[in-house]
Amino acid sequence: MNSYDVVVIGAGVIGSSVAFHLAKFGAKSVLVLDRGNIGAGTTSQSSGILRTHYSVRENVELARQSWAVFNDFARYLGDEEASCGLVKCGYMIVSPEGDKLEPLRASLKQQQDQGIPLELLDRKQAKELLPIAQFEDAALIGYEPEAGFADAYLVATSFARAARRGGVTIRENAEVHKVLIENGKVVGVSTSIGDFATPMVISTQNIWTPELAGWTGRSLPVVPERHAVLALECNEAKYTYSMPVFKDLGSPGMLYCRSYGGSQMLVSEGIVGEKLQTAEIEQGDIPMDYIVEVGAQVAERFPNYETAGIASSWTGVYDVTPDWNPVLGKLSGIEGLVVGYGFSGHGFKLSPTVGRVLAQEALGLPTDVSLQPYAIERFETGDLLTGKYGLGAVS
Repeated sequence: MNSYDVVVIGAGVIGSSVAFHLAKFGAKSVLVLDRGNIGAGTTSQSSGILRTHYSVRENVELARQSWAVFNDFARYLGDEEASCGLVKCGYMIVSPEGDKLEPLRASLKQQQDQGIPLELLDRKQAKELLPIAQFEDAALIGYEPEAGFADAYLVATSFARAARRGGVTIRENAEVHKVLIENGKVVGVSTSIGDFATPMVISTQNIWTPELAGWTGRSLPVVPERHAVLALECNEAKYTYSMPVFKDLGSPGMLYCRSYGGSQMLVSEGIVGEKLQTAEIEQGDIPMDYIVEVGAQVAERFPNYETAGIASSWTGVYDVTPDWNPVLGKLSGIEGLVVGYGFSGHGFKLSPTVGRVLAQEALGLPTDVSLQPYAIERFETGDLLTGKYGLGAVS
């Protein structure tokens, strides 16, 4: 039986980041196992938006440190050919009068207190940045110039390539059947390509985390939720790369939008989605009623889009915890097991820092960001990380 110092389960954007950082911190023998291909699961379904705006303070710090990596990606990976596909167009978030106004005000102040570059705009300034939108109802407008979007699949594969250069072994199409535990300690993994001995497993299994719950006998609350993404085409009002990512707290679905392909609008809702009974990444049906409903919400903010057509669409699946925030760190009572799951739509934005702190945790190093708030015990103690906006991906 081959032996490794650390085994990582999952080669999505989180697992690939973990692998890279393990090598960066000097881990000598690391194996990554993925049931499919690198970044081909939920990572490939990401909308790729990058922002530091969160109403949960801890997430702001994870996002701030991650942005620094995205903004200097090739140098960070030590690979001049590496790219994350970054489009630095800014991020605008708007609230009308109503129940989201004070939460937004508090969140923006929190960001400013944490040193995030942030501007408060009036309606005229907002219109200059995003001329295809109307802001007549806007009571508060926040703008992050240091934000935008990137390519999640490209990030995952770049992390994986850098990890391999650092000596990490990555095995694709290798399904893990069980984590082997003896006397409360991890001793290995059993997989479709054989068994491997290891004293440390880092699980980044995403929507497949219930499998880990079964192997360990632990309660790991997470539900897969499907969300639809639409790409809209409007010749009268092109959404160009120079226009900021937009978050509309005034819409029923708390819509987020960004440029797609340089002229189309990528749009989706940031609220609770369709709960699935089992983990799956296959494309789901998008009902016409849903398309009409989202289209009507878009037209309220972007009037010319009332007659927009659909250029393309897809569905993605979130791994959602009860408070819509991840579980990060060790599982008490099982020595040698570290988990990172339940990102609830935040995973890509936070992936560089999350990969770094999970690697630090596994290697017994001080973590750059405290993992205590993300401990699984919060679901029992009630110290939840629920965002000021309620349940949903804006958190």
